Amino acid sequence: MTVADFERIPEPPGGHYELHHGEPILVPPPILEHALIRRKLMLLLHQLCTGWFVTMEFAFRPLPEYEVWVADVVVLRMERPLMGPKKAWMSGAPELVIEILSPSNTAQEMNDRERICFQGGCQEFWIVDSKLNTVRVSTHDGKWRTYEQKDGIPLNLFRSACLHVAAIFDPIA
Repeated sequence: MTVADFERIPEPPGGHYELHHGEPILVPPPILEHALIRRKLMLLLHQLCTGWFVTMEFAFRPLPEYEVWVADVVVLRMERPLMGPKKAWMSGAPELVIEILSPSNTAQEMNDRERICFQGGCQEFWIVDSKLNTVRVSTHDGKWRTYEQKDGIPLNLFRSACLHVAAIFDPIA
């Protein structure tokens, strides 16, 4: 299935579809913990990455013809959403893509998402694990590191700051 075919599929009543390698995939709505972590990440990054576009549940086309994905949280250059057509999904991957693990995610799926995002221009890909309270940060040059509660994640791509992992998993008041 191409992106043009995918555009004609009506949204289901529970969840949303994504296009992965030409196949429509039904993605169920997130559980509350997932939604809370996603919102917390977006708010923290919005504060730290001034001058960048930070949002959640962002749809994009990491590769041109057979992919339409929705990332939990993204950070991209402010001008990118303004450059393309407003009634279409953004072409290419955001500079930072963050995925929060769900029970349905597999290691193979996350590795595939990471690989395709890097092919589409992503600079960093984060996997947030709420069971272990860790964040795995991969960069386009093939390096990766897992950050734990005591660590701060450098935000060198955006500015000279760091995001403390503990802040991601603090309860939201």
